[in-house]
This record gives sequence, C-alpha cells and structure tokens, in this order.
Amino acid sequence: MTENQDGEGREAAASGWQDWQRWTEDVDWSDWRSWLQRLAATDWTATDWTGTGRTGTGRTGTEIPLTLRAFAEDEPADRIGEHLATTWPPFRQWWRGGPNTRPTTGEARAKLEEHMPELIPAWQQLTAMLEHGPDGSDAGAALALWNPPPFLTGCSQAAVLAGGPALIRNYDWDYRLFDGVVARTAYTGRRVLGMLDCLWGLLDGVNDAGLAVSLTFGGRPQVGEGFGIPLVIRYVLEVCGTVEEAMRVLRRVPVHMSYNVTALDRDGRRATVYLAPDRPARVTDLAVSTNHQGKVEWAPYVAAIRSVERQDYLEELLATGASAPGVVVACLRSPLYATRFHEGFGTLYTAEYRPADGLVRYHWPDRTWEHSLDKIDPAGVQVQLGSPATAPQP
Repeated sequence: MTENQDGEGREAAASGWQDWQRWTEDVDWSDWRSWLQRLAATDWTATDWTGTGRTGTGRTGTEIPLTLRAFAEDEPADRIGEHLATTWPPFRQWWRGGPNTRPTTGEARAKLEEHMPELIPAWQQLTAMLEHGPDGSDAGAALALWNPPPFLTGCSQAAVLAGGPALIRNYDWDYRLFDGVVARTAYTGRRVLGMLDCLWGLLDGVNDAGLAVSLTFGGRPQVGEGFGIPLVIRYVLEVCGTVEEAMRVLRRVPVHMSYNVTALDRDGRRATVYLAPDRPARVTDLAVSTNHQGKVEWAPYVAAIRSVERQDYLEELLATGASAPGVVVACLRSPLYATRFHEGFGTLYTAEYRPADGLVRYHWPDRTWEHSLDKIDPAGVQVQLGSPATAPQP
C-alpha cells in the first residue's frame, strides 16, 4: 500500500496481466461497489499499460468454449421459463448479496408502473414462473431490476450509415457471467429480437418497427436510484419505433449507473445518449461510443480499458467512409477486440444489427450466426474464445 496526498492508503497497481489476475483473485465479484472502490483507490499512474491492455494473444492453447442458444416465443411460456430456471439461482445470489438496499416486490412494481407500465403484464407472468419455485420470494423485485447491485462492462459501438444503416457493437465481459441466449419475443405485441441479460433484459436488439439499440458502460463509478440498464433497453425496443421516440424514453427513465445508449432506425437517424443516476441525460448526435461520456471522468478505468483509443479508432473508420463489413472486421481485431478472456476482459461477440431488415448477425473471428425477426436459428452455436483463426475479410 502507498499513500496519496491526503494520507489515505492506495493500492499498488498491477504491472501486467499476470499481476492483474492475482490482484483480482480475492475480489468478491458479487460486490461491485467494493470492486469499484478498489479500482478508484488504486494508483494506476504507476502501471505501464503498453501491451498489457485489452488486446493480445491471451494464454496459448487455452481456448474457451462458449455455447449460445436462441429461441422465439411471443408470450412468456416454456422457453423463457427454461431460461429463468437456469439463470435464477446465480442471479438471485448476486441480487441478494450485492451492495445497496433491494426493494420489496411492491416497491419494485410501483416503479415499473410509474416509469414502464407497458411491461407490467409480462413482468407478472415472469414473476409467477419464479415466485412459486424454490427461493422465489423476491423474484418480482429482481425481475423489475430496480436498484440492482452495481455492475459495469466494457464495449464499443458504432452506428454505420454507409451501405445501409447498421448498428455494430462489441460486447466485452466475463464469459462466466454471460447468459448467451438470443430471444425473439412479442411481450407487448411488438416483435423484439436481441441478446438476453439479467433474466429478461437486453444488452442490444432490434424491433419490427425498424429500431436498433445497444449499450456501453459510461465510465463513471456513481451509483444511484434507478433501473438496471438491460430492462431499460428492452423497454425502449418494446415501445419505441424511431430514434426520436427512444431518446424521449431514455431521457425520462431513471438508471442506477452511467451508460451510453446508441439508437439507429431504418431511416438512418441515429443518436447516442449519455445516461447517469446523478445528472440529466444528455442526447448527442454521435455515431460512436465506448466507455466514457465525452470527457474522461474516471481516468483509471478509462485508461485501463483504452476507451479513448477505441473511440478515436472507430470515429476515424467512419470518417473514411467505412461500411458495415469493414467495421465488423475492425471489431474483430486490435484495438477493438479484447482477448483477455481468462482475466474477465474479452469480446464475447460482435453484433451487427440491420434495422431496415429486422436481422442481426453475431460475429466471431471464425464464424457468423444470423437471426431475423422472421427466422430464428434454434440449433445454437458453439464458439472458441481465444481461437487463433483469422478474422473474415470485408
């Protein structure tokens, strides 16, 4: 331990990825507040991040198999029930054990009714699936995702117009905490297709009105009262058909941490909104977002994951007129593609949403998996994270 100028103890930063792994081994990953505080209290200025950041070859000969599944189900029924049964036990442990005060089911329902009332019927059906099972007493509160424990990701995203509108994003996360389930649903009557997270929320998706939406972490450690962002992403896709409608919703729905949400519609309109629990949402016309909100506010985190470098790289790509295939290829390579899977910092998929066509392609260096609002591939797919296969050419 060293001391800062105020005399407070500061952790010694890891000097490389092996040190980083040892540094994080004793972290309780369900306690994100302690993790955030530890990151913020560390002297990162002593760390040489050149060659030790998000990209690299990882551990030779230790590829990680990752299986993804998909289903289509208009109303909550057997398929989402199976998903809930699988994910509820670890989610419940995280929900109950994390910091912050959890709401009661009544309190959570009141917040849904106030901010996202259209979700109430589906929420009731999903709650009924869990609350009568083992340890389901707080299922309703957890499904509402009001004031969840803090969590954060990496991620990069870009709204590309050349060659037809496409929303392209890298999802960077720990593979051990990834649901890996694509779902096409119609819970409010509108068909929605996307990657599930937090039981029934979405990390990204597209709907039958021609709107695509995705999220990145906003690079700020503040935590406040609000919803977990995956449920907000679902709500936007359930009730909005244009970028303008999406921005109206995102300006009014409270979130519990800072996130960047990029929206793109079939007509090529786009916007990125900076969300936060402690200040008003700020809508921009930016096509690109990574893990800061305009200016850098949490320097250690932003430097560690090379957020500014990734954003600059994507902006330069778009400035040169890159089309969707070219951006996809870039997302599968350094500096956008993260390969430290064993340390919990890896790109789990690259998504290419086409709002005008209602389809998504999930890309990895050695394969592509496609779905549409009209046709879901139920066979699933297994990929090898850390595979040395060459990325596809545009």
